[in-house]
Amino acid sequence: MADGPSVAARDDLAGVVDLFAWLTRTELSQALSELAFKSRTEVDEDAIDAAIDLAVAEYALVPAPAAALSSEGTESASERETALAVGPAAFPTLPEGAADLPHILDIPSREVDREALSDAVLERLREEAVAAIGDGDDDRLETLADVTYDVEAWAPVDVDPVRTRILAEVDEEA
Repeated sequence: MADGPSVAARDDLAGVVDLFAWLTRTELSQALSELAFKSRTEVDEDAIDAAIDLAVAEYALVPAPAAALSSEGTESASERETALAVGPAAFPTLPEGAADLPHILDIPSREVDREALSDAVLERLREEAVAAIGDGDDDRLETLADVTYDVEAWAPVDVDPVRTRILAEVDEEA
């Protein structure tokens, strides 16, 4: 995906999410629209969607289960849409003007339970590894193998069984 969203864009998305602990996809799109307005550029909704999709696929942003979320004075994300939190493959950076977003957007104070989030990420990693093995998707397996190292550094979870299975499959195909 040479002409797709860059790693810098992925990390900028994570930086915006990190400002709030978690955001729904709609809230993240709104934040990015505000940044575009501040910099007097046009909003490309398709580009925003592609960047968010890539960030989720690469574990820079991860879907957060309702059990991992807390928020003051608003309905939970599960009642509206999936929440996104900063994932293990992110190196959050703030795009220009992002520090003003908490003053611009009406988003209450939020927190993420890292233990519940890391359990959900490990479960997703297992499911995606099984699917990639079943599909014979070597490219995805290599990405997931890299993600196992990120997850291990990010949270106190045991990813070794998943990584061992992924690497065995990759080595078998090589």
